[in-house]
Amino acid sequence: MVIVSFRGRSQEKMAFWRRNTLVERERHVKANARDYNDKFSYADNHIKTSKYNIVTFLPLNLFEQLQRVANAYFIVLLILQLIPTISSLSWFTTIVPLVLVLLITAVKDATDDYFRHKSDQQVNNRQSQVLIRGSLQNKKWMNVLVGDIIKLENNQFVAADILLLCSSEPNGLCYIETAELDGETNLKVRQALTVTSDLGDISKLMEFDGEVICEPPNNKLDKFTGTLFWRDSKYPLDNDRMLLRGCVLRNTECCFGMVIFAGLQTKLMQNCGRTKFKRTSIDKLMNTLVLWIFAFLICMGVILAIGNTIWESRIGRSFQVFLPWTEFQSSAVFSGFLTFWSYIINLNTVVPISLYVSVEVLRLGHSFFINWDHRMYHGQTNTAAEARTTTLNEELGQVEFIFSDKTGTLTQNIMVFGKCSINGQTYGDVYDEFDQKVEITEKTACVDFSFNPLFDRRFKFYDSRLVEAIKVEDPAVHEFFRLLALCHTVMPEEKNEGLLVYQAQSPDEGALVTAARNFGFVFQTRTPETITLCEMGRAVTYQLLAILDFNNVRKRMSVIVRNPQGQIKLYSKGADTVIFERLDPPSEDLMHTTSEHLNEFAGEGLRTLALACKDLDENDFEVWMKKLRFASTVIDNREAQLAVLYEEIEQGLKLLGATAIEDKLQEGVPETIACLSLADIKIWVLTGDKLETAMNIGYSCNMLRDDMNEVFVMSGHTLLEVQQQLRSAKEHILGLTRVGSAGDVKKSDMFADGSVFEETIIAEYALVINGHSLAHALEPQLEHVLLDLACLCKTVICCRVTPMQKAQVVELVKRHKRAVTLAIGDGANDVSMIKTAHIGVGISGQEGMQAALASDYSFAQFRYLQRLLLVHGRWSYFRMCHFLRYFFYKNFAFTLVHFWYGFFCGFSAQIVYDQWFITLFNIVYTSLPVLAMGLFDQDVNDHNSLRYPSLYRPGQQNLLFNKRQFFLCTLQGICTSFLLFFIPYGAFSVMVKEDGSHFSDQQTFAVTIATSLVIVVSVQIGLDTHYWTAVNHLFIWGSLTVYFVILFAMQSNGMFGIFPSNFPFVGTARNCLSEKSVWLVILLTTVVCVVPGLVIIFLRIDLSPTLTDKVRHLQQSRKRQGPQEQNLRQVRRTSSRRSAYAFSHQQGYGELITSGKNMRTHTASTARSPERTQHSSNWIENMLKRKNEVSCISDESTVAPEKSNRTLQTP
Repeated sequence: MVIVSFRGRSQEKMAFWRRNTLVERERHVKANARDYNDKFSYADNHIKTSKYNIVTFLPLNLFEQLQRVANAYFIVLLILQLIPTISSLSWFTTIVPLVLVLLITAVKDATDDYFRHKSDQQVNNRQSQVLIRGSLQNKKWMNVLVGDIIKLENNQFVAADILLLCSSEPNGLCYIETAELDGETNLKVRQALTVTSDLGDISKLMEFDGEVICEPPNNKLDKFTGTLFWRDSKYPLDNDRMLLRGCVLRNTECCFGMVIFAGLQTKLMQNCGRTKFKRTSIDKLMNTLVLWIFAFLICMGVILAIGNTIWESRIGRSFQVFLPWTEFQSSAVFSGFLTFWSYIINLNTVVPISLYVSVEVLRLGHSFFINWDHRMYHGQTNTAAEARTTTLNEELGQVEFIFSDKTGTLTQNIMVFGKCSINGQTYGDVYDEFDQKVEITEKTACVDFSFNPLFDRRFKFYDSRLVEAIKVEDPAVHEFFRLLALCHTVMPEEKNEGLLVYQAQSPDEGALVTAARNFGFVFQTRTPETITLCEMGRAVTYQLLAILDFNNVRKRMSVIVRNPQGQIKLYSKGADTVIFERLDPPSEDLMHTTSEHLNEFAGEGLRTLALACKDLDENDFEVWMKKLRFASTVIDNREAQLAVLYEEIEQGLKLLGATAIEDKLQEGVPETIACLSLADIKIWVLTGDKLETAMNIGYSCNMLRDDMNEVFVMSGHTLLEVQQQLRSAKEHILGLTRVGSAGDVKKSDMFADGSVFEETIIAEYALVINGHSLAHALEPQLEHVLLDLACLCKTVICCRVTPMQKAQVVELVKRHKRAVTLAIGDGANDVSMIKTAHIGVGISGQEGMQAALASDYSFAQFRYLQRLLLVHGRWSYFRMCHFLRYFFYKNFAFTLVHFWYGFFCGFSAQIVYDQWFITLFNIVYTSLPVLAMGLFDQDVNDHNSLRYPSLYRPGQQNLLFNKRQFFLCTLQGICTSFLLFFIPYGAFSVMVKEDGSHFSDQQTFAVTIATSLVIVVSVQIGLDTHYWTAVNHLFIWGSLTVYFVILFAMQSNGMFGIFPSNFPFVGTARNCLSEKSVWLVILLTTVVCVVPGLVIIFLRIDLSPTLTDKVRHLQQSRKRQGPQEQNLRQVRRTSSRRSAYAFSHQQGYGELITSGKNMRTHTASTARSPERTQHSSNWIENMLKRKNEVSCISDESTVAPEKSNRTLQTP
C-alpha cells in the first residue's frame, strides 16, 4: 500500500496562515481503527466558517481595515503630528478619532464573527452515536473521526460523509432527503452493499475491519468512486452507497455507516467556499479618491513650500532680528521643506477621519432600518428581516444581477391538485348563480369531504360538481381516480389511529394520490404483488402484475393490474404529447377537447398530465409477460429491449382525462420579478432541480413565455457539443437582430436612448443550460461565449448545477461584467454562491438556516427582496452619495481657507482658525446635520420607490457619486473657500468699526470666517435635504446654537481664568459679533456662496429634470392623497403544456417496488401529504413588456373592474 501524499488535519484550524500540504491522491480508511487512520492526519469533523479567533482577530482585522487607504493615511499623519518641529496641531486631534473609527469597525466585525462562531459551535456540539470499544457512545460531531462507525436515527442529520453499511430497512435500504445539498425535498434511496447489509448487530459491527480506498476529498456531490476491501474480496463503491453530510435520514428507523470524509473535507463543506471580506464599490472608489486627494494635498504643500522658500529668501531674512530661525532652519530651502510637512498636517482635514466614523454610523443606522421594517416581517413564521452585516447597505442600491435558487426560494415546493378534465368535462372552477366564473379566494367555501372518513383535512377543493359525480358513481370519474390511486410509486404508512401518511418520491405524486384519497379512492397498502385501495368505503385489492417505470425518454409511467373481477387493466399517466400519440382512434374527439382544456390549464401556469387506460387480453398479456421476463434477465442492451416491450403494450389507450397541478410559488414572486426586471435587474435562476422542473417554474414566474423568440436549451455532453450549441445560439441572436434592425429602423430608434445593444428588448430570448453542459461552458475557452450569450438573453436558467458551479457562475459575472451581483437562496447548497456574490441574501426556509447564517441579509420570503433593493437599497445608496458629496464639499470649503491664507502670512503654516474650532468643526459643529441627512433623507417615499422601479437605475449606472461628481463637489468646495476668505478679507481692508477703528486683529478675521463657514454649510445642507424631519431641524438649528455657545464660552473671561494658556483670546467673539458690519459681511458671504448653486439647481430641474425630479413633483402634488389601490386586469397567459409528472419523477422506483426490497414485513413506508396553501397570484404578462420609464403601475391607466380581477396593493 503506497500513499502518495495527504492533507493535514490542521487544514480547518489555521485561520491566519496555511501550512504547505501535499495533495492527497487517494484515501485509505479502515473501520474501527483510529490508530491506523491517525497516521494520515485526516481532518476531524470540526467545522469553521468564522474568520477570526482570539489570537488572529487583532492582526487580521487591522490588516483588513488598513486596506482602506484613508486609515493608512491617517496613521502617517499621526506620525507627522508627533514631530514638534513641523506640527502646528496637537496629536490628539488625529489619534482620538482614528482609534474611535478602528474600534467601532473592529467591534462590528467581532460581533458579526461572534454569531458565526455560535453557529459553528451549535453544529459542532450536535450529538452522534459512535461505536467505541463495543458500545455506542454519545460524542459531539466535532469529535467524530474518519473510520468511525456511527449510528443514525430517523430524522437525524448525517454528521459526515459516510459509507452506508446496514439499516433497519430490508436489504440495507434507507431513505434520505437531500434538500441541503441540491434543494430537492423528494426522498432518495440509498442501499448498502449486500455483503454488509446484515451487520445490524453491534458485535458484528465491532468485528468489521474493512478498508476503503477511494477518491480524495472533492466537491462533486453526484459522484463517488471507491473500493471496499474485506475478507479477501473487493467490492466497488459508488454514490448510491454514500450518505453525505447535510442529508436527513427519513422513513428509516436507523442505520449504521462508516465515516469516509469529515469536517471541512466533506462534500458539503467543499462546496461552501470561503468567507470573503466584502467591500462596496463606494469603498473602492473612496480608496482611489483618497489617493487623488493625497496627490492634491502634496501639490498644495509643494506650492506653499516653494512660496515659503521664496518668501524666506527674499523677505524673511529681513525679519531675523525679531523672528530668528531655529537651529533646524539652516536655509530657506530647508525652511520650505519643513513648511511642506506643516501644511500637509494643516490641510489634512480635506479627508477628515470623522468621515469614516460617520460612514460607519450611517451604515449601522441603515441596517437598523432594515431590521425594523415591519413590511418585511413574516408573521406566519415570526421572522423579521435581518441585516447581518453593516458594510454593504449602499451596494443594495446598485445591483444588476440576481442569482436565485429555485426550490424554497421562488417556490414553496408544495404541489396542489387544482383542476382536472374528465371525459371532456373540466372541474376545479367555481361559478356563481349567473353561471359566471368567480375567483377563488380564502373566503371561498371548500368542498365537503365528510362522506369519506379517510379524507385528508389539509386537502382543499372548491368545485362541488366533482364530488357529485363521485357520489352518482360516474364510471369515467371513478376510473379516473382509480388510476390516480393505482399508478404511482408512493409508499403508505398508517400511524397512530387511522392516520394515513404518504411518502411520495416527488411532490407531484403525493398531490395526485392525496386527491384520489379525498375523492373516495384511498391508497392504503402495497406489497410487491398487490395494491389495496379503499374505494368508496370498500376495501379492494388489485394484483400488481407489472410496473412500466418512468424515465426521461418515455415521460410516462404505467402499471398493469388484475382487478377482483379478473380483468387485466393497464393504467398509464404521463406527458400529454406521449399519451396522445398512443391513443386508440375512438378517443380522437375526446383528445381534441382535452387538449383545449390542457391549454387552459397551462395558460394558468399549472403542470399537466394526461391519463389513459387499456383493457388487456389474458392470452396477449401472457405472451407479452414472457417476453418481459426474458428481457429483464438479459445483460446486454437490457433497457433498450424493455423500452421496446413497454412501447408494444402501451398502444391503443383509452383517454380518461388530464390533471392540473399547481406548483405553489411563494407569495408575490411573479410580481417581484416583474418589478425587478423593470428596474433593469437581470435575474438568473441557478437550481439543482431537473431541467424540465426548472423550466416549468420559469413559465410559472413568466420568466419564460411562449411569445419569446427562442428558448435555447444547452444539453451537450462534450466540450465540442457545448461549444457548437453556444456559438450557434449566439449567431442566431445576432443574425436575426441585424436583419430585424435593418428592416425596422423606427423600432430600434425607440430603444436607442441609454442603450448600446437592445436585442433583449426588441427580440426576447432565454437560455436554459444543464449542469453537464455548464461544466464545459465554464472552461476558460468557452466562458466568454457563455457570458456573451447569457447577457443577450432575457432569462437564464441553469439546472442540475452543483453548489460550486453556482459560485462559478456568479464569479464569472463578477469578473467580466464588473457589475454588482446578489445571490439569494435558502439551503446549504446555496451557501457557496451567497459567499461569492457581492451581496448574499438568505431565506429562512424549510431547508434549514445555513443560507441565512452565511448571508449578509436574511428574511423569510422572496418578495421582500423587492423592498430590500428598491426601497432600502436605493435609499441607502442615495443617502450615502449625498452624504459623501456634501462632506467633501464641506471639508474642502473648511480646509482650503488655509491655502489662500498662506499667501498672506508668509507661507508660515499659520492656521486661520482657532485650534479648538479645527478640532470641533467635524466632530460637533457639522457632524449631526449631515448624519441626519444621511440617515433620514429620501428623494421619494417608499410607496413611489416601488411604484416607479426605473428610479433604481441611477444606482446601477453609478450616477450619484462617481469621479465626476467628486470633482464637481470639490470644485464647489474650493470656490466656497475662496469666497469665504476673500470676501471678509476685502471687506476688512476697507471696513471700520462703529467707533471708527479698523478691524486689524487676526482673531476677529478668524471668527468672521468661521461663523460664515458654519452658517454657509448649514444653509447648504438645508438646501440639499429633500425630506425634512424634526430631527433635521433639531440638528441643524441645534448645531448653530452649539457653535455660538461654545464660541462665546471659549473666549469668555471665565475660561481664560481657568485655562489661560488654552483659551487666550478673551472677548474676541463678543467684540467681533457685536458689530453690525461683521454680520453684514457674514450675510454677504453666505448669499454669494449659496445663491450660485441654488440657481444652478433650479435651472437644471426646470430645463432638464431627471426621473426623480418628475416623481418628486408628482409626489408633492399628491402628498395629501394616500396610496390608491390599482385594479389590475388578470391576463391569462397562453403557454405550452408541461407535464408535471415527467419533470419530477425519478427512474428506478418501479423495479424497487416489484422486487420487494423496500417492503417491511410489519408496516409500510411513511409518507407526508403536501399541505394545501393559499393560491399564489398570477403575474400579469404585459408588465415585462412595459418598459415605461416612469411607472411599473401607471396612475393614468385604469382598468374596468371585473369580477375576475385581482387587486394589487402597492406597499
